[in-house]
Amino acid sequence: MYVSLRDRPGGAGNRTTAQRVAKTVLLLGVVSLLTDVSSEMVSSVLPLYLTAQVGLGFIAYGFIDGMYQGVSALVRIAGGYAGDRGNNPKWVAAAGYGLSALSRLAMLPAHGLTAITAVITADRLGKGLRTAPRDALIAGASAPGMVGRSFGVHRALDTAGAAIGPLVAFALLAAVPGSYGSVFTASFAFAVVGVAVLILFVPNQRVTTGPHPRLSHLVRAVAGPRLRRPLVAAALLGVLTVGDGFLYLSLQKRDLLASALFPLLYVGTNVAYLCLAVPLGRLADRVGRARVLIGGHLALIAVYLAAATPFAGPATTVVVLVLLGTFYAATDGVLAAMVSQLVPAEARGSGIAAAQTVVAVARFASSVAFGGLWAVAGPQQALLLMAVLLAVAVPVAAWLLHGADEPASGEVA
Repeated sequence: MYVSLRDRPGGAGNRTTAQRVAKTVLLLGVVSLLTDVSSEMVSSVLPLYLTAQVGLGFIAYGFIDGMYQGVSALVRIAGGYAGDRGNNPKWVAAAGYGLSALSRLAMLPAHGLTAITAVITADRLGKGLRTAPRDALIAGASAPGMVGRSFGVHRALDTAGAAIGPLVAFALLAAVPGSYGSVFTASFAFAVVGVAVLILFVPNQRVTTGPHPRLSHLVRAVAGPRLRRPLVAAALLGVLTVGDGFLYLSLQKRDLLASALFPLLYVGTNVAYLCLAVPLGRLADRVGRARVLIGGHLALIAVYLAAATPFAGPATTVVVLVLLGTFYAATDGVLAAMVSQLVPAEARGSGIAAAQTVVAVARFASSVAFGGLWAVAGPQQALLLMAVLLAVAVPVAAWLLHGADEPASGEVA
């Protein structure tokens, strides 16, 4: 991996620039690494904290998990539009990172469903606000032929933090069993450092020096036929994506895993994601992002089947975690890379935000529905049903994504 000293993507003939990952991408990766150490420290203890410590049932947990997955949809479009319209994506992203950082401290006094829901809502609103402007910065700093690789590098750094976070949480809980307050405090410290790196070192790359695009033109670019079918495909696949917390709780229940070891499940998934993010991003640039996206959902079907098997043991658990990491490596950054090339540069943040909003809303619905399925049928039967439904949906999504790898032409006025 090479570091570029310039952040402007080169043309097709500039082979030297095209082989390098821009400094902006790496700096944003460091910001995401620190932020993910913070967020995954909380995420990795949240399912057990809510079900064992706070005492929530699985339907209530399904609602909380749905909020965690989907509430960011409320501001994703606003974040993407604000970054495009004001031509200041860095500062919109900084506001989102700051809000999420403050929510870490707010977890300390929060008890009960209402207070915890409010804190999680604030955290997810911050994530929704920051994600599209940040991804627009990544796409804008990357040459067109290596957008997938740039997102892969960013997601690899992001996922390194996601692997470190649960390890820190595991160490804190191992040192002081049940000390969830120490996890929340340390999480806040990491988040603050991440915000500082963003503000002090990441340049505010402007997409254009001309007049700002009008709202009507941004809406036309996002709602146009180029993006419509991929958004439908993202919604279809998202509504059949089970939240990680449910998958890990099903493994913990089946394998009778000790509570102190629960955060390590997140580590396994994130290590697999870390190893595969760059290779699958580069593969997406070569063979097509839509193909890799579909392949990731085939891996997710295998996740459901492996998690639903009654055969407990470390080997089956490792298979689930590796396949889940493969799913994220093949879909997370790849979807953003694909969408960034389907809209004009001036609408890039809005286009990415539209896709992320669709996925967030779909996963909110999925979490709420799966919580009900778990309560009625149990985890194994619920996972088998989701595997069957996803197997039916994948060919439909592949048809909808046909032609989605052709780049957009023209600009938004």
